[in-house]
Amino acid sequence: MNNYPIITLKKGKEISVQRQHHWIFSGAVEDKPENLEEGEIVKVLDFKKRFLAIGFYASGSIMVRMVSFEEVPISVDFWEEKIHSALNLRKATLFLESSKTDAYRLVHGEGDHLPGLIIDIYKQTAIIQAHHLGMYQQVSQIAEALKRVYGSGLEGVYDKSAATLHSNDSSQDGWVWGQSNQHIIKENGHLFEVSWEKGQKTGFFIDQRENRLLLEKYSSGKKVLNTFCYSGGFSIYALKGGAREVHSVDISAPAIDLCKQNLEINGFNPSLHPCLVEDVLSNLKNIPTDFDLIILDPPAFAKNIRSKHKAIQAYKRLNSMAIKKIAKGGILFTFSCSQVIDRELFYHTITSAAMEAGRKVKIIHQMTQGPDHPINLFHQETSYLKGLVLYIE
Repeated sequence: MNNYPIITLKKGKEISVQRQHHWIFSGAVEDKPENLEEGEIVKVLDFKKRFLAIGFYASGSIMVRMVSFEEVPISVDFWEEKIHSALNLRKATLFLESSKTDAYRLVHGEGDHLPGLIIDIYKQTAIIQAHHLGMYQQVSQIAEALKRVYGSGLEGVYDKSAATLHSNDSSQDGWVWGQSNQHIIKENGHLFEVSWEKGQKTGFFIDQRENRLLLEKYSSGKKVLNTFCYSGGFSIYALKGGAREVHSVDISAPAIDLCKQNLEINGFNPSLHPCLVEDVLSNLKNIPTDFDLIILDPPAFAKNIRSKHKAIQAYKRLNSMAIKKIAKGGILFTFSCSQVIDRELFYHTITSAAMEAGRKVKIIHQMTQGPDHPINLFHQETSYLKGLVLYIE
């Protein structure tokens, strides 16, 4: 069917592939061509030379990332079928025909059986982010497939892969097709300015949609502190839920500027709801003990397994300080998006923080990523966002 170079696995190493895990580590490889190029499409066979999968080659510890467990050519037609499949899931879970939300994740890497590919939809703009060279080399075909699937519903496709392609210094962010200046999106009826060119990730943290909606229900009449606020997502939901006062804190000045813009376009006066450029730990040390609701949504403290111990200590210190400071009967929303910190370890870390703080703490909700960030049953690494809603006596 195709002439892709062949990688053969050692005996017994085919089992994880047969279970549809998307990664092959270098230690599992028995034989491969010497002249393989980074990102090249390869065919993977077991030790008996039977077909297993098609994927992208890399010279690192993860040697192949599989995109198909069927022997098919990787073409525009392939990407169109994959995008249709991903869109059908979002239509089934997000009620995309609603007029209240026009931003969602269309493709979530291995969660949609496409390792290293993120596609976020902001109104009529698609933002592509490739996390390895093989996927990056497919961006033009992916953009063509998006045009086929969305038709006139798409104004532009923007590639934002430069920061995530650590081995390719020549890549630059920019429009692959079309262009759009519609930077204001709706989420559950709330408005947000999204900066995909200069903002973090693809411009907005879509994975917290359902958790922000939950917070809105707890916000009425409360004094709220939103730490690591970025563009103020939780702050807007808190105010829409009737919070009497919201303080938003982030160490990034551009993030705070964006937060202020979002307050304004939702009808709130930033001067009445302080937006502070400040280190979160320094802020927590100095705040009064009258905040009724605190949000801790830090960036990933652990980027890899080597930083796991330091990350645990950082989560513990941060949560202990917030638990000590929050008012009696307060509500704490606390999160970790570090993939190497699993749900059980996060739970135990927060338990240690509560013990250190010397307060009685109850879990009233357990949270995860939204349904447009599906967790692949056969690839548990796609489960990354963990959250707890705590009641502090």
